[in-house]
Amino acid sequence: MSAPRPQPSLPAQLLHRAGGLLLALVLSLAVLAPPFALSGGSASAALALSDTQQLVVEAWRLVNQSYLDPARFEQVHWRRLRQKALERPIRSSGDAYDAIEAMLSPLGDPYTRLLRPEEYGALRASTQGTVSGVGLQLGLRASDQQVVVIAPLDGSPAAEARIRSGSPVLQVNGQPTSELGLDQTAAALRGPSGSTVLVEILETEGKTRELELERRQVDLRPVRSKRLRVEGHTLGYLRITQFAEPVPEQVKEALQDLQGQGIEGLVLDLRNNSGGLVSAGLNVADALLDSKPIVETEARDGLSSPQQAGPGQLFDGPMLTLVNGGTASASEILAGALQDNGRSELAGSRTYGKGLIQTLISLGDSSGLAVTVARYLTPGGRDIQNQGIEPDHRLTAPEPLNPGGEGDDWLDQGAKLLAAGLPRPNPAPET
Repeated sequence: MSAPRPQPSLPAQLLHRAGGLLLALVLSLAVLAPPFALSGGSASAALALSDTQQLVVEAWRLVNQSYLDPARFEQVHWRRLRQKALERPIRSSGDAYDAIEAMLSPLGDPYTRLLRPEEYGALRASTQGTVSGVGLQLGLRASDQQVVVIAPLDGSPAAEARIRSGSPVLQVNGQPTSELGLDQTAAALRGPSGSTVLVEILETEGKTRELELERRQVDLRPVRSKRLRVEGHTLGYLRITQFAEPVPEQVKEALQDLQGQGIEGLVLDLRNNSGGLVSAGLNVADALLDSKPIVETEARDGLSSPQQAGPGQLFDGPMLTLVNGGTASASEILAGALQDNGRSELAGSRTYGKGLIQTLISLGDSSGLAVTVARYLTPGGRDIQNQGIEPDHRLTAPEPLNPGGEGDDWLDQGAKLLAAGLPRPNPAPET
């Protein structure tokens, strides 16, 4: 085991998102450039724009200079889209946000988008491993797409209210979750510390329960670990729920603790980890790979930047990594690196398939932009965008709702797969 090494760097500052799952990001706080004239205009014409119109122009400029695929601009008549956006009545920030969203929509890239102030603030907090809310982890039930509670976070308002795992969430502030969907339900539960939110839950006995919960800062606990005993072997279990700033240090501490308990192998759980800070994901890969390639990124200029782990590892024993359809972006970078280097087999189901990387840029008014700036390939040269990564072992359905929790059959199957490859344990001495 080597001493900690500086985390690998990646060009620019990168973030990513998977579908409707939790977004996490790397912040790139851009310094706003001076106003510039529209094509054919003068500096005085530019200065005549209102502050809210300048917001639209600035959004256009930032996307224009950093978007991964500039050829797409010609296809959507990008300059004309700016002009059309400014022809709209823009009298408020809300009008500017609507105009920016209309301007970005023709790009056809769901990851390049405006983040309104509330979402921008929540995402910045999530990269630090905390969020202001009630502490409910939510998911969609496969059978009917109902929003349900995966688990309340320890010490959160939801845990104190004794909300049970598996309970359907029916309404938030009077809005049905069937209409809100997963993302908007989660957003509705977040808010300033000290504010309240009304939540209607369906209890297991079929009765509804309405709760008024007070929001506060909640630790997202992105890293969790425990020891497992499987078929006479001692295994470590390490779950990473997202790649936030504290994750590399928390992973280091967890691995040191597990190795102090004499583990023979490690089950790494990346299920439902939709990504987060690329730098955090690279740092974890660096801790598990010894001088092996991690990922190759391709930027707008066509240049490739390979990333490689440094010498030594924080854990060098046998591994198995659990993945599913919620494993995306930074998690896929880590999973692909482990699989391509033969460091760990993957078990579960095919991953999401998010091979694009975004940067987050502040617009200076508490809102921001997420802009696709790069794509990545696994060490074996695989482009997993819209394809995902196929695991080495497909685990049998149904997929557990609460990874790592009670009754997690996939964890049981994965641990047995790992244990089967270990030397037979020594029998207990006779007495």
